[in-house]
Amino acid sequence: MAYKRVEIPAAELARQRDICFEIRERTERAPRRPLALVDTYGCQQNEADSEELRGYIELMGYGFTENENEADLIVVNTCAIREHAEMRVLGNVGALVHAKAKNPNLLVAVCGCMAQRPEMAEKLRKSFRVVDLVFGPHELWRFPELYKKARDTRRRVFAVEPSEGVVAEGLPVRRSGRTKAWLSIMYGCNNFCTYCIVPYVRGRERSRRFADVVAEARELVEAGYRDITLLGQNVNSYGKDLDEGRDFADLIRAINDIPGDFLIRFMTSHPRDATEKLFRTMAECEKCAKHIHLPVQSGSDRILREMNRHYDRAKYLDEVRLARELMPELVLTTDIIVGFPGETAEDFAETLSLVDEVRYDAMFTFIFSAREGTKAAAMPDPVPREEKQRWFDELVERANAISAEKHAAYIGTRQRVLVDGVTGREPWNLSARTNGGRLVHLRGDEGLVGSFIDADITDGNTWALYGVPAAD
Repeated sequence: MAYKRVEIPAAELARQRDICFEIRERTERAPRRPLALVDTYGCQQNEADSEELRGYIELMGYGFTENENEADLIVVNTCAIREHAEMRVLGNVGALVHAKAKNPNLLVAVCGCMAQRPEMAEKLRKSFRVVDLVFGPHELWRFPELYKKARDTRRRVFAVEPSEGVVAEGLPVRRSGRTKAWLSIMYGCNNFCTYCIVPYVRGRERSRRFADVVAEARELVEAGYRDITLLGQNVNSYGKDLDEGRDFADLIRAINDIPGDFLIRFMTSHPRDATEKLFRTMAECEKCAKHIHLPVQSGSDRILREMNRHYDRAKYLDEVRLARELMPELVLTTDIIVGFPGETAEDFAETLSLVDEVRYDAMFTFIFSAREGTKAAAMPDPVPREEKQRWFDELVERANAISAEKHAAYIGTRQRVLVDGVTGREPWNLSARTNGGRLVHLRGDEGLVGSFIDADITDGNTWALYGVPAAD
């Protein structure tokens, strides 16, 4: 069945803003300013969604707190990628009964990917009476309307109907910090990897219009943001659902042409759609960070087929060779799943050999977590959890050793870094990132935050580099 793109009309979005202002009139008459807490789990897309939720909440007249016992509104934005993430969310949501006992007027909302899963929405309905409002990612654009209904009626509201997804432009955004910004360029996924729940909870791929993305990037640069990360479940598919004739590489080039001193990053690339055009564009665009996160998931062709990844080991390695040929300074990171159903010791050995061949700068490794509703959840899975854990530990040890070697090579070099935060810890009171995204702990003046500087790297370990601002 063909996917029908749904764009929310401007009039509907204006109505949501009107509801915000109506709520604001009430909050401004309250004896004290109400406070909200937005608690976010999962990926960068969830972080971007939470910034839009905070934008709406700010329009409603709320202030913000990190203390659940001070909050009048708590929104828990959830992740469904792994069972552990869901169990953690449920435990923390259940504990909110204590905050609600202290403040009976507290409104608790649960949203995001976990909320979109029918079985989890039903669990929240039956077993978590502390929750007043539940909505999925497709309903975020009408959060004010849902909030008002739950608050006014004092009845629980669930908005988790199945959806292929929508595109809503112009939502208010309250960003965290003034240096780094998330910029969503598309939503959803069409790949249906057999282990992944994302297409079922986030819907089909929907790209934002090219001009809208470039305009928002320009606004961010003009507002002083120095590090802009383009977000999508598979950014390499950007534009395929539009009739504009432009792809992700074209988008990078257009944003690169915006005047200003800033970096373009992106998450995440699918090897299926990584092209020579993309790598050449990255190499030629001076503002595009020379870092690519290219999840391989497994080094075994058999397991890649079972995962429905649409590439094999040889294609992946060809992409890595080409990218490094065009960008010798490239920082390459990846995701790997250990213990996929039916994986054998021989399959795992192929993953280890691929890791040794590619030598990633950093790896994000996971033991397979079955997601109800995916094909992999129904596959035979005979390998004991203890064996998977041994494989996982071996992979992590290998990955950490390579990362430590890579970081050791930075010692004694001078790197251009973006100082992006204050750590509150001495003596390394500042955090920074290299062009390739490597974390650098610095000693320096807090006034450097938001600036590109040269830093002399003095030390390094598996996880980070250490340095000082260059003296000359």
